[in-house]
Amino acid sequence: MATVTDPAAVVGGPAVQPNPARRSTRRIAPPTAYWRWIVLGLAAIYFIGPFAVAFWFTINDKNGVSFRVYTRILSANGLSGTLGTSLVLGLIAVVITLVLMVPTMLLVHLRLPAARPLVELLSLLPLVIPPVALVVGVRSVLSWGNNSDYVEVSQVFTALQQQPLSLILALEYVVIALPFTFRALDAGIRGSRIGVLVEAAQNLGAGWTIVMWRVVLPALRTSLLNAAFLTFALVMGEYTIAKILIFRTFPVWLAQSANSDGQLQVALSILSLVLTWLLLLVVVSIAGRSRKAPR
Repeated sequence: MATVTDPAAVVGGPAVQPNPARRSTRRIAPPTAYWRWIVLGLAAIYFIGPFAVAFWFTINDKNGVSFRVYTRILSANGLSGTLGTSLVLGLIAVVITLVLMVPTMLLVHLRLPAARPLVELLSLLPLVIPPVALVVGVRSVLSWGNNSDYVEVSQVFTALQQQPLSLILALEYVVIALPFTFRALDAGIRGSRIGVLVEAAQNLGAGWTIVMWRVVLPALRTSLLNAAFLTFALVMGEYTIAKILIFRTFPVWLAQSANSDGQLQVALSILSLVLTWLLLLVVVSIAGRSRKAPR
């Protein structure tokens, strides 16, 4: 059997010849693939270049190339205490943020859609108000509470400022993380059509506890992970508020350590950056796995 490759030969018409003008246009068109690699290369230099220079600074000293600075990290004075404080504050901020924002976002999307613009506006306020102004206002409130004539009020404010684990600092982190958590949860609720899922579960007789545990949380797993990661990363890198309120967290200790050992400070910065990237990869991996899961 003969193989027919030209449709014109089937109908008996003239053979179609390739258009020379179109072929020349394709040759003149810019090589898009080359530009992509050039842009990716420039972006890689922009992001990886400072990281490579910082790493070289940590391993190059007057005795040559060595990794001695990384062996000194675990014995650094004050590292374990400040790092533990920041980790616990990050976990507390994540828990408070999710407990506060998940029911709020569900209420807004399922029962009060008209209130969504107001909630969005309130969540964006931390981006408009500078952290310095925010923390100055908090200091004024704390000063009023500490000097209150009511003993109960004074005790509550004193408990909020207990060192080293200050709950007032965790609450501040919850506030400044609102713009990111709102966006993450809002996108997740819109994309998962959570209203349809909740209505179907309630029609089958499920209560709100079962709906939250078996419908809402699995459907919003990716958004919850994103919101938790953004909040945790913000806590691990926040410096201004903790410094002004005179709390010694990991970023504050890291900035102060430059006075005694610059190489150690840069090495710790690199490790914290790598840790953050690893957490981000874990979140992306879990999110990708949830998207591939059969429904």
